[in-house]
Amino acid sequence: MSAIGFATPASAQDTKSITTVVKISGIPWFDRMETGVTKFAEENPDMNIRQVGPATADSAQQLQIVNDLVATGVDALAVVPMDPDILEGILGRAMDRGTIIVTHEADNQANTNADIEAFDNNDYGAALNERLAQCMGGEGKWTTFVGSLGSRTHMQWVGAGEENAQKYPGMELVDPNNESFDDANGTYEKAKEILRKHPDIKGFQTSAGNDVLGVGRAIEEAGLAGKVCLVGTGLPNPSTAYLESGAITAIGFWDPQKAGMAMNAVAKLMLEGKEITDGMDLGVEGYEQVTVKPGAGKGLLIVGNGMVLADKETYKDYLF
Repeated sequence: MSAIGFATPASAQDTKSITTVVKISGIPWFDRMETGVTKFAEENPDMNIRQVGPATADSAQQLQIVNDLVATGVDALAVVPMDPDILEGILGRAMDRGTIIVTHEADNQANTNADIEAFDNNDYGAALNERLAQCMGGEGKWTTFVGSLGSRTHMQWVGAGEENAQKYPGMELVDPNNESFDDANGTYEKAKEILRKHPDIKGFQTSAGNDVLGVGRAIEEAGLAGKVCLVGTGLPNPSTAYLESGAITAIGFWDPQKAGMAMNAVAKLMLEGKEITDGMDLGVEGYEQVTVKPGAGKGLLIVGNGMVLADKETYKDYLF
């Protein structure tokens, strides 16, 4: 096993702090992540551990939160960037000051000690698209939604989806990369526009956690449940009604709770000056045997095995 790590001396007398900064507070995805952060905090009562995030999916608001936290001298930040590029400057300055930085959904982040992904993002995007292609019978018009054009993982997923779709000459991509900003109502309106513009569209591949809810609503209200295919990232509980009606064909996800715990576990190990080793068990489901390799900058890229695809027949196995 190879070992790559960062030695960061930790004073036993100090209460170490880890703050998780998410893309947006108050939505099911990051509410679920917060349960993981809270659980990790309960397991480590000697540390100051919490989660914060902007009220809307706005990279400028997230940048301000990170700026404020760095100014207060937090020991470690676990960040899910809305736009990795926008955070590079402040994360670099934080690292220069000795702050441990762990990111998630940002394998292109240069200024991070470690980026941790639940799975290989290209594999995930291809898997979503393959499920969509099966539903569409390998032909017809389809389109894609992303939280934002600056969202690294979302663009990876739809890019891998486009590549996978090349196996099916009958699939025609139209009006791709619609930005949703993780707003179910805005996505609903955009999906209605697409259904009007392309009444013969057969498929949607979506990325942000709320996208399946907005598109699913538009499909259902148009009387197209079971006729237009929808495969995208989403959580089982919020998606239940649309999965049951057929408005959502299938959802892909990883458990944000486990991702939150994994980010904090890595941050804690680094604060303790311990090595992150290839094949190690982070003590979190889906991250029992992680792959560790060099990241985009001087840090690490840590990849777990937490991908889940679920449909009407299987989603009840993952109710959260």
